[in-house]
Amino acid sequence: MRITSKGQVTIPQEIRERFGLLPDTEVEFVAKRNSVQIVKSTNPSRPTRGEALVRRMKGRSSLRMSTDEILALTRK
Repeated sequence: MRITSKGQVTIPQEIRERFGLLPDTEVEFVAKRNSVQIVKSTNPSRPTRGEALVRRMKGRSSLRMSTDEILALTRK
């Protein structure tokens, strides 16, 4: 595997799937002696995909229903 002129490298699909490295996952590089590790960021600078989705959807409904009314509809 080679590093491109832009400093990019492709993480093999098997490894991405095994460790949950999905698109937009923030990672950190950790230098240890003569090696470098890539780890999921424990302190992401951006919201997670789920948080971003909730932010986009929050306040979008044009229905004026209570939570109980909405839950009643979904349970029928």
